[in-house]
Parts: sequence; structure tokens; C-alpha cells
Amino acid sequence: MKKLPGVVLLFLSVLTVYGQTESPESKYAAVAFKKYYNSNQPDSIFSMFSASTKVNLPLEKTRGFLSQLKTKYGNISTMDFQEYLDGFGAYKSTFQNGTIMLSIAINNSKEIMGLYARPYEEQDRLAPKRNTTPMTLPFKGEWTVFWGGDSKETNYHIVSKFQKHAFDIIIHNEAGKSFKTTGKSNEDYYAFGQPLFAPCDAEVVLAVDGIKDNIPGVLNPMYVAGNSVLLKTKNNEYILFAHFKQNSVKVKQADLVKRGQLLGFCGNSGNSSEPHLHFHIQDTEDFTKATGIKCFFDKLKVNGFSKTEYSPVKGDKVSGN
Repeated sequence: MKKLPGVVLLFLSVLTVYGQTESPESKYAAVAFKKYYNSNQPDSIFSMFSASTKVNLPLEKTRGFLSQLKTKYGNISTMDFQEYLDGFGAYKSTFQNGTIMLSIAINNSKEIMGLYARPYEEQDRLAPKRNTTPMTLPFKGEWTVFWGGDSKETNYHIVSKFQKHAFDIIIHNEAGKSFKTTGKSNEDYYAFGQPLFAPCDAEVVLAVDGIKDNIPGVLNPMYVAGNSVLLKTKNNEYILFAHFKQNSVKVKQADLVKRGQLLGFCGNSGNSSEPHLHFHIQDTEDFTKATGIKCFFDKLKVNGFSKTEYSPVKGDKVSGN
């Protein structure tokens, strides 16, 4: 397979959630991109960029990238919409000399916020429907599922292929608030600094630490997962913990951890608006190729009642059994 002339990836400065139907804004951008690309008008493509994109991908870099793409692959014949992944509209793009997955992120003003290209691969494998490794809750005490479930109404992650079964979990007080006093500092939030534990025996395949915690309400989309740990089970399931507190991760790559072992402490790093745990399982280590796996916990309490083999949904109050 031919090597792409470099991959351009600009993270969105505003998280936009779409369904799996192509939006009018995305369709407009795809049609315009194809027209300008085929007619050798890189400056016209650059003019579609948002102000922040123009800073991150200046005109000369844009010209160079598109020129190399044209030299290796030729003109675009078709661009077929596939799905939305992390805010990017993914298009199976057939060129004269090959096929590429071309992804374009658009804001409501039809400006290009990000551009991403990679070789297209037919998805001929099926991800498991659920975890086969028994899982325990990765925290102590009672937490509340803020996002979780199988619909867009209960889980905004569902539009993203690799994290479509993810949970965002916080701690509420009796009044239903996740913070005390004003909520202006991370220390006000009940989840901040709470210990997080391995839900099963696993190998650490990725550990990131050192990223600053955000001021509540201010996101950091440059490092989406923030301080994070990715675990691999013996059944080749990959479990992501995201948004740890800065300098709190207690494991490193290649460590073998046991169920219940301390991984670190809950924080507010990365693309996070308040301290919480993001937790999901995927079927491969590569996030660009992974498909999310639905997670069932073997024993837990849900809203005060004991459950087995249960996958929490939005609004559930969950704790260890």
C-alpha cells in the first residue's frame, strides 16, 4: 500500500456531536473540497479553514500537503460519507491511484476545523458485542453515571466508533450536585482526587501523566484523554481510563496489574469540563481502527439494588456489591 504524504490532524476547538447522517455543513465542505482539489486550487481550500486552523496549518503547509497527495494519488473520483468519528465526517475517497479515508471536521459556519487522511481499510472483522473478562467497578463508594447507555439521549459517545459504549462517571451529593461551594476549583468536586483501580488483571500498554488539570469549564482538546491509562486483558480487550489528576498515575507501560490495584487518582485533565472518570473498552489498541465493546460489570449495586452482569446507563447510582 502506498504511503500517505503525511497525515494532517487538527483537533477540534469545539466539540460538536452529530448523528450518523451526513450534515448539510459536511456535505457542502466535501463537495467544495473535491472541486478545489481536482482543479488545483489549494488556496481556495485554505480559505475554507477557520481562523485557528489557518494558524495550525499555514498556507504553505496546506499547499505542500495537497501537492504531495495529488502527486501520489491523482484526482478524486468519489467521496462517499461513512460516519462521524470524534466530530470528523469520514469519507471513503476514491482517487485515481488508490482509496483514502478522508475526514473533515466542520463547524456550523461551514469552516474546516480539522483535516485527516489515512489509508482506507475494509472493516471485515466484527468487534465482540461485550467484554468476556469479568469486570469490577474501578472505584470505591457510590458514583453516578452521567453518560452511559445505547442511545444519543443517554450517551453522547455513541457517535464515536471506538468509544461508543463509554461511560462518564461522577460523584453527586444528596442534592444532586457534583461539587461543593462554588464549583470554581477542582477541589470543590467530589470526584477529584478519588482513587481509581484496575477492574481486572491486565497489562498496562499506555500510561500518560504530567498534563495539567483544567480549570472547571475550560477544556483542553489538544490532549483529549489527558492523563490516561490503557489496559490490555488476556482476552485482548483494551480498557481506557481518561482524565486522571496531574502526576497521579501510579503505573507505567508494561506493568502487570492485578484486579483492585491502584492506577491513579481522578482528575480533570484533557477534554474534560469537570473532574470525572471516562471509562470504555475497545477491541484493539489503535484508536483510529478500534470499535467499542459494551462493558458489563459482574457484581455491583445499582440504585441500592444488587445486580450481576449489568451495564450501567445514564442516571444510575452505582457502587461495589
